[in-house]
Amino acid sequence: MAKKFHQPTRMCVSCRGRYPQNELLRLQCENGELSSFKQVGRSFYLCQSCLNEEKKLQKSLMRHCRSGQKDKLMNKLKEIITDDRKS
Repeated sequence: MAKKFHQPTRMCVSCRGRYPQNELLRLQCENGELSSFKQVGRSFYLCQSCLNEEKKLQKSLMRHCRSGQKDKLMNKLKEIITDDRKS
């Protein structure tokens, strides 16, 4: 009989859906700057479907990073996603 492993679930901050942790993108904001999670500090998660809805995503990022610079946040997110796919 195969042994079942516990799969942690986390909530997407945009849609509030619960998903397995390994299916979500983990980010953090420090001083209004968006970055990939650096293993220290508070973080938040975004699901794949929300990553495809730009307006919803902009609101979530501006709220969590406490910044009104939506273009800067969206550009940084695109950069993070591109870097994440390379590795």
